[in-house]
Amino acid sequence: MTTVEHSPALAPLRQARERFLNDRPLPDDVPDEVLAAWRRARFFGVRHDLDGPVHDPELPAYSALLEAARPVLERIAPALGHSAMLLTDERLRVLWTTGEVPGDDRCRDLSEREVGHNSAALALRTRLRAEVHGPEHFLDVWQDVSAVSVPLLAPDSGQVLGTVTVASALCAGCGPHPGAALAEAAATAVEAELLARSRTAERVLLDAYTRAAAHSSGRAVVALDGRNRLVSEAAVRLATPQVLAALERSSTSERASGARPPHDSRPPQDTGCGPVVERSNGAGGGSNRKRPADAGGGPALERSHDARSGPNRKRSADAGDGPVVELSHDTGCTPLQEQPYDLTLPDGAGCAATITPVRHEGRVLGIVAVLEARVAEVPVPRLVPRPALALAGGSVPWRHAVARAVELARVPEPLLLTGERGSGKTALARELLGEREPLVADAAESPELGVKYSELADGRPLLLRHAERLAQPDVAALNSLLDEHPDVYLLVTYTPGTPPGPCFQRLLDTLAARSVTLPALRERPEDVRELLPVLAPRPTPGQPPLTWTLDALRALEEHPWPGNVTELAHVVRALAEHRRVTGPVRRAELPDPVRERPAARRLSPMEHAERTAILAALRRHGGNKARAAAALGIGRATLYRKLRGYQGIS
Repeated sequence: MTTVEHSPALAPLRQARERFLNDRPLPDDVPDEVLAAWRRARFFGVRHDLDGPVHDPELPAYSALLEAARPVLERIAPALGHSAMLLTDERLRVLWTTGEVPGDDRCRDLSEREVGHNSAALALRTRLRAEVHGPEHFLDVWQDVSAVSVPLLAPDSGQVLGTVTVASALCAGCGPHPGAALAEAAATAVEAELLARSRTAERVLLDAYTRAAAHSSGRAVVALDGRNRLVSEAAVRLATPQVLAALERSSTSERASGARPPHDSRPPQDTGCGPVVERSNGAGGGSNRKRPADAGGGPALERSHDARSGPNRKRSADAGDGPVVELSHDTGCTPLQEQPYDLTLPDGAGCAATITPVRHEGRVLGIVAVLEARVAEVPVPRLVPRPALALAGGSVPWRHAVARAVELARVPEPLLLTGERGSGKTALARELLGEREPLVADAAESPELGVKYSELADGRPLLLRHAERLAQPDVAALNSLLDEHPDVYLLVTYTPGTPPGPCFQRLLDTLAARSVTLPALRERPEDVRELLPVLAPRPTPGQPPLTWTLDALRALEEHPWPGNVTELAHVVRALAEHRRVTGPVRRAELPDPVRERPAARRLSPMEHAERTAILAALRRHGGNKARAAAALGIGRATLYRKLRGYQGIS
């Protein structure tokens, strides 16, 4: 290592940074990534001299990452020498440090919105090891610092949980950082510890589920821990999406408030909700730590427990309707028994739930819920609920798209729904949100969003409609938001059209990994019959529902529906509101474009326009081909030839 005065390789970059800060022209050899990072820092309003109060982020009451990483990092700390090591979570909040932090150790939030370019933010964004040296940083206090960061990935899902950083005095040149191998080793050891703890937690939850299901063969039992979900066959009939959402909220609440076992005897002053950030006073010895009083639990990623796979499978003899699950013969200590309590479920849930928290080693891992069907005291006649429009349809393309969207929506992260106009993107997005009320922004109504990240910080989702109409500044803001907070709860609907620009294409590329393309209605004509009763307005009392003749149904199924489900909905509602006859809807009552049989072959845009003009002329002249030909300026023979070419015109 050398000091800044002895780093000639960084001298041009240091001069370029000074010119940037003084708004002077820059040389052409500044790396694009570094220049973009400086510009983002200026866009976010970061002060390079840290003038003003330092942001102190609100830390979680409990961090499963810190709980797993702390003993690992404390074992590694003696090898640091004169360097420092930092642990951040997925929001780049500093949870733990040891050693002497070069520069300024007041920065407890390493997000680019707060401190500009740094290795932890770069590693989080790229999911790769990242190094930042001296003048590549935006802050003055880090001009003599070199840092290397490695992302920490969840062992089961690959989700980024945080970073491990080794910081030292400025290295000669620009890399590799001498602490890179140590940072990699630390990250690998932390991920191994997370995997071991994850498997232990799964076994504990499974044991609690098995014991609850063993009381009777038909008991409806659900076990959840925020990552796994075990549901017995009897519970499948009662656990609607609304019920499961309520149980998930209860599980999250229990994990956030149940760090200490009931018999915990710590003094009262140590039971408050202190932050989890820890500062070690020595490289390897004791530490002066603020102990957490709350224990949230584990990664937030939900995944279904697939009980049918795995080498060590066994069906519990007394688990009743429980699924086939992988059992471990060594589950460690037995979870503490909690006092069950009743959970208030949404109105119309049709069942009641009794909750028992599951504890292990002094913290709540999740809950076990026993569901019981609720019998209505007074039978009240009610309309049969219709299926949700977004879920109507049994065709393979539609069910595949919906299943994929439901699977992705289990994790509250960005989700892109792509499809033609009217294909049901917004309806599906609202169905995926369930009872959660989102912030809604429609770029078709106002290209400027006006949504701040602070409004999303509490986990409230944002539904962004018509992303293709976003103004350029909002596209750039969204890109920056996803760079800083890749797990923000964002649902985006997008209708492809004109080729996107570079900035918008980058947004699409970022969302591509979690995207679903909805099929057009013409690609699933068999769904038309299922959509008709859902789209039709409810009949007034005493009136029969809207029905259709087979010929009318065939016409509806054969029509290409360029406006997709939205266009079909307009046709159905117009017929229901303006019909003056009774009985099933006949083909003759349908709009002309729908009533006419489509061409037998795929037409070019020019042929389609010509066919439309011929149909319009025939309608204007009552089907008289001679008059229609004269109106079009063509001979009758030409008209007959074109009619034969466009089969389906009678």
